[in-house]
Amino acid sequence: MAYAIRTDRLGKQYPGGTVALKDVSLDVRPGEIFGFLGPNGAGKTTTISVLTTVLRPTWGYAEIDGVDVALYPERIRRTIGLVFQRSTADETLTGRENLEIAAGLYGLSPAESRPRIRAVLAEMHLAEVADRRVRGYSGGMRRRLEIAAGIVHEPRILFLDEPTLGLDPQGRGQFWQYIRALRGRQPMTIFLTTHYLDEADQLSDRIAIIDHGGIVAQGPPAQLKAELRRDLVDVRTSRTVAEARAILARVPGVVAVERLGNDGAYRLSVARSEAIVPSIVRSCDAAGLELAAISTRTPSLDEVFLTVTGRQYHEAGDGEANGPAPPPAGGR
Repeated sequence: MAYAIRTDRLGKQYPGGTVALKDVSLDVRPGEIFGFLGPNGAGKTTTISVLTTVLRPTWGYAEIDGVDVALYPERIRRTIGLVFQRSTADETLTGRENLEIAAGLYGLSPAESRPRIRAVLAEMHLAEVADRRVRGYSGGMRRRLEIAAGIVHEPRILFLDEPTLGLDPQGRGQFWQYIRALRGRQPMTIFLTTHYLDEADQLSDRIAIIDHGGIVAQGPPAQLKAELRRDLVDVRTSRTVAEARAILARVPGVVAVERLGNDGAYRLSVARSEAIVPSIVRSCDAAGLELAAISTRTPSLDEVFLTVTGRQYHEAGDGEANGPAPPPAGGR
């Protein structure tokens, strides 16, 4: 099978001996959205930097669209598109001028770039502000300009590195409307890192989680959640912490009890929520423990992430969120 992105036992060791990647093997299929998640310092940014030719791997193999990233970096830079979390636009220039620079870096001649720039400005709803300096753009306009710069050369593979960090929910929704429209117009593979697990869950066809330089989970989000083989029950009680936790932990079928706060809220890990909820109610009633609320749900990617890394995703922070530096001339 031909892959859009493939790595085989990819490794990276920095001067001084720090090993950032340990035998990372990934395969991203053409046309899919592939979510790439990991805590701060896990190796996420190093992986992206290798794939976008900013860094050379120390060992192993990586290819983009069948091309070896270590042997042919110039070809790779003309093949991929990049949209960073931080803005790379020159605020002193207009939107159109920024796109002209981006097109030139991707190797497009002026004759080739002019119709493409007109098209992406219209597609990103920026035509009316194309000749306005970027310093006057709103946050949403800047995001759309970043997309335009990343796709002006019509790449088959687009890297999105924390693209919606800092946007409000409406801005995030609009951003993904544009991305979906792009995929509907032309075949495109998207490699996504995101600070929002719900975003990765809803948008990704498959995801990979990296921790301590290695892949610890990989597959469709639904599959990874199903592999936990448990449900979650959230309860709110009226008893003191020690008493309530002990009572809940004794209910047959409860695997673990997690305290969620200081207001009597707990999360129970159970095998089958529909079978155990009556037992929870009966056990609490027998112990004189009043239940203020009870609800059930299936695990989310938050629980998957916690299980495979031992950390809540919000603990990861955004220490790597700035992403790799733009590639040298020949790419953006």
